[in-house]
Amino acid sequence: MKIAFTTKGTEWDSAMDPRFGRTEYFLVYDEDKDEFSHFDNRSVENDAHGAGPKTAQKLFELGAEILITGNGPGGNAATVLEKTGVKVFIGAGEMTVKEAFDAYKNDKLKAI
Repeated sequence: MKIAFTTKGTEWDSAMDPRFGRTEYFLVYDEDKDEFSHFDNRSVENDAHGAGPKTAQKLFELGAEILITGNGPGGNAATVLEKTGVKVFIGAGEMTVKEAFDAYKNDKLKAI
C-alpha cells in the first residue's frame, strides 16, 4: 500500500505541511517495498485556482491509496480523491512524517 504525506521536505523527519492543494511536497511511502519517493508540488503554489483538483489527480497518478495531511482537501479536491478511491486522514499538521505515520498506525488521525 502506498501512503502519501503532505510535507515541507523530502525526508522521514520532515515537517508535515498542513495544506493539501498547495503542499510543497508529497512524500510517498510504499509499505510493501519499504521504499520512499517524493513529488515536488511547488509548481501549483502560484496557481490562482484549481490547485486542489490538480494535486488530487497527481496523487492518484502516484498510486497513493492513503493520504495523510493536516487540514484536508477542499471540496473539489475531496471529490476527485473520493472518485479515485484515495482515503484521507487529517490531523497531522503539527507532526513530522514519522510521527504522522505512527499516529495513522495507532488510529490517532481522523478519517474524512
